[in-house]
Amino acid sequence: MFEGFASTRVELGEASAFVRYGGEGPPVVLLHGHPRTSATWHRVAPLLVRAGHTVVCPDLRGYGRSRGPRFTADHAGYSKRAVAGDVVAVMRHLGHRRFALVGHDRGGSVALRLALDHPGAVSRVAFADALPLTEHLTRVDVDFATRWWHWFFFAQPDIPERVITADPDSWYHGDPALMGAENHAEWRQATRDPDVVRAMLEDYRAGLTVDRRHEEADRAAGTRLTCPTLVLWSLRDDLEDLYGDPRAIWREWSDDVCGHGIDSGHHVAEEAPEALAETLIEFFRPT
Repeated sequence: MFEGFASTRVELGEASAFVRYGGEGPPVVLLHGHPRTSATWHRVAPLLVRAGHTVVCPDLRGYGRSRGPRFTADHAGYSKRAVAGDVVAVMRHLGHRRFALVGHDRGGSVALRLALDHPGAVSRVAFADALPLTEHLTRVDVDFATRWWHWFFFAQPDIPERVITADPDSWYHGDPALMGAENHAEWRQATRDPDVVRAMLEDYRAGLTVDRRHEEADRAAGTRLTCPTLVLWSLRDDLEDLYGDPRAIWREWSDDVCGHGIDSGHHVAEEAPEALAETLIEFFRPT
């Protein structure tokens, strides 16, 4: 995986980030979702490098080989604001003060927070299978709660940790043939680490508390994305089934929205890397 890429660990005070990076040219940051690591991008990142980009793939705070602070009752150490700050600090460490940004799944929530909190750092932002957290929460109905029940299970204290770590291979399901053997092995190692499992749960606990409040404050203040916004969704996932056209929802957050569905299941970077990379390359092309 990631032939020609370097990797490093960036110390960030209360946290540290494991980062893969490679290529030359305009920088692009790829943010993974739950329960993946930066290795999920192993098929997409080389295609972006080939197209003339510097590509940076961090493990999100607490995921994979990145580490976060101690866990607290307010979950603030794992808020999207804290994780977005990690990404900005990593990019400055690597010499980049402005960059394009891609967020998949939970990485999309981080990408939104980063683009809202640090608008001068983000030239363009792409969201894949992602909506603002509050847009999900204000639409909760029986269908959502049945399909996405894990959001509310993960928010419970103590119980999810005990259930998941008792048999992580039964809880998390991954196919090495679909994911790629090395990606699968890295993912499996991470999901068998109790500290990683707890950090991933803190991500969801923050989502229902501190992150929700941050997004509500943005809406009340009229804060919007100021950069071009690409919205992508997997046609064999359930985002469009639940909400209709995701672009319509994102237009409540950005004045410049484009995008389309991709023929893929949820883990689009693994299942449809060429289609995803082609769309991203076109979106990032200077106009």
